[in-house]
Amino acid sequence: MAYNELLAIRIRASMTLFPKVFTEKKMFGGIVFLYKGKMTIGVVNEKLVIKLLSSKMDELLVQKSIIQWILQKKTMKEFLYDLPEALKTEEDLLFFTELGVEYAKQ
Repeated sequence: MAYNELLAIRIRASMTLFPKVFTEKKMFGGIVFLYKGKMTIGVVNEKLVIKLLSSKMDELLVQKSIIQWILQKKTMKEFLYDLPEALKTEEDLLFFTELGVEYAKQ
């Protein structure tokens, strides 16, 4: 299954603002970015997937473009999807990258 390569390129660019401890791994039919071995964000199909602290979930789910990730009829804890049209600026993408890194650092 293909994933949004352009979004993956944008994520790689946002990763340059952090220490070089990121790795990439193909998962879920897409690509995810790991910080010290823990998932931060990734691209699955056309969507950005974010791994974040559960305490941040409710405040983000009120945004129209963000939905909780459901994988094979199972709601994934601490995972959200964001539609690419909501990621208009690099600052938007950096916001989600930082959330993912915050999760991975815990």
